Amino acid sequence: MISRFVRTLATSTKFQDVVIIGGGPAGLTLLAALKTSPKTKHLKCTLIEGSSLDNVRKFHKDPPADYTNRVISLTPKSIDFMQNKVGSWDFIHEDRVKAYDGIIAYDSQDANSRIEFDISTIGQSMLAAMCEVINIQSSLLAKIESLEDKSTTIKDNSKVVEIVNPIEPDLDNHNLTEIDTSVSEPKLDWPIVKLENGESIQTRLLVGADGYNSPVRKYAHIESRGWQYNTFGVVATVKLQYEDFRAVGWQRFLTTGPLAILPLSEDNATIVWSSTPELADLLLKVNEKIFPQLVTAAMVLEEVDLNYIYSVLQEDPNDFSVLKDIEWRLSKFNPEELEERYPLPVVEVLSGSRAKFPLKMSHADTYVAPRVALVGDAAHTIHPLAGQGLNMGQSDVAALVEVLEKGIDRGMDIGSTLVLENYVANAWPSNHALLGICDKLHKVFSTDFYPLVWARGFGMKSINSLGTIKEFMMKSISGR
Repeated sequence: MISRFVRTLATSTKFQDVVIIGGGPAGLTLLAALKTSPKTKHLKCTLIEGSSLDNVRKFHKDPPADYTNRVISLTPKSIDFMQNKVGSWDFIHEDRVKAYDGIIAYDSQDANSRIEFDISTIGQSMLAAMCEVINIQSSLLAKIESLEDKSTTIKDNSKVVEIVNPIEPDLDNHNLTEIDTSVSEPKLDWPIVKLENGESIQTRLLVGADGYNSPVRKYAHIESRGWQYNTFGVVATVKLQYEDFRAVGWQRFLTTGPLAILPLSEDNATIVWSSTPELADLLLKVNEKIFPQLVTAAMVLEEVDLNYIYSVLQEDPNDFSVLKDIEWRLSKFNPEELEERYPLPVVEVLSGSRAKFPLKMSHADTYVAPRVALVGDAAHTIHPLAGQGLNMGQSDVAALVEVLEKGIDRGMDIGSTLVLENYVANAWPSNHALLGICDKLHKVFSTDFYPLVWARGFGMKSINSLGTIKEFMMKSISGR
């Protein structure tokens, strides 16, 4: 059985081959991949998560009727990795995963500036699939626990209070005399992870899957560079007028930020609305009977109309007169045009599903240090307009596991930089390129400066008419 310790008093240091800090998708994927691979399954591994994983376990056994609001886009490449390398896809609730075969993106400043991606034009059936984050986590945790591996420990509800460098304590403001020399070699350079319950774990390789404010990254003195966008992403689970005959993702580029409506099963959908801090606050406050109509309006109306509607709702988020106003403005459009060129109307928002999160871009200078590796948000954060954040984390894990397997094949120390630097070489450049592209797209579409509006409109129309470029972009989006 897997050892699980929540509150365990410890008086000695435990030795492990790999300690993973963080029980999100990246951390759980790494643990599952290590314990599934024939070359790495012998490693003694511990995963430490500060919060409880009970809700994740409960989801696997008894998922709720409604969708949760943390939903991401999975590429076929990520799904293939979870199916064939990790083996967790057998434990996922596939009825809650929705594949889609196309994306229609268009500009609020010019309705004719649009790109339509249809993966079937290059002989594929799926561009990506929408899946709840907790569905991914629960499948990974179920896979790990099904192995009943005695060399695997999951410690949830466990707070890391300190990470000690036993060789260079002064760099980390620690005192060498604090190390318990009775249980560990004083010259052993393995990091020591100290938990709130008094337990200490010394590890050959420490992996930070601990998010944007990664303590592991700070311990390793790895710089992360980037910036806040001063914008927020508002998410919500909604219902459409009816189930669309074709599963397609829609994205409209507003000057306040892109608004995406992405399909879930039946008539359900998830939205991600990137917006200014003021608009984000309004979107959370507006009456839930008004919110669906506001989303529909934002996918169709000109921004001058939207700004008027926002101003009315700023005065009173419960002003139902805007419903008549929105209906009147939409009535000016040809019904056939609305049906063919815009997404289905949103008719309901799931109560309590609205939330916001700050948008930022960051990238670590490197993903490794001696006996340290970073994966997922600990290594990079990206604007959600491309829907690639979790997929980048999956690619990190795949690249890291590959170099660890090769290191073991060659009889090398998995914590040595000779092994780990190959992970950086394989993962960092492609991540950096994707981060740069998304950052530039965000800036290009967040302006109403006419020359730039004209240029981006021309670019979108040109790309939409060039099959070769569209094919390349579709393959990139789907991870192929």
